[in-house]
Amino acid sequence: MERLWAPWRRTYVVGTAARHDCVFCAAAAEGLDHALVVARGQTCFSIMNAYPYNNGHLMVVPYVHAAALDEVCAATRAEMMETAARWTSVLRVTMNTEGFNVGLNLGSAGGAGIAGHLHLHVVPRWTGDTNFMPVVGATKVLPEALETTAERLRAAWRAATPDG
Repeated sequence: MERLWAPWRRTYVVGTAARHDCVFCAAAAEGLDHALVVARGQTCFSIMNAYPYNNGHLMVVPYVHAAALDEVCAATRAEMMETAARWTSVLRVTMNTEGFNVGLNLGSAGGAGIAGHLHLHVVPRWTGDTNFMPVVGATKVLPEALETTAERLRAAWRAATPDG
């Protein structure tokens, strides 16, 4: 079996395991005052991933604390997907994104780092964004600070929203 070492992820794994509360519920409670929350909807909100795979990586998260798709109502599932679709449009314009990975990791066995609270990943992609750095240098290069990206995306989301 081949092993891919990603020591930079240790902070995430250890930090998540040590928490007694839910980071998504805490972020939802803080609303837009939370540094990484970029938009709020009726049943879900959008937040930057604190440990992104690429610049602009965000998640669409339901307000209700639920671990699986069948634990949230149809309206929440629909808003999550509609929000993800809107983010692809916003990111394409704001960050000149060429493609996306959009998906769910359900349960620990399915790869969810925070298995207790459902979240939909929207990961911007560019041709050639996987290069030698993560492989040889065990380092992912992000060209912009999360807070800066969050502010840019908040502004772009507001501009793309008809009622502001």
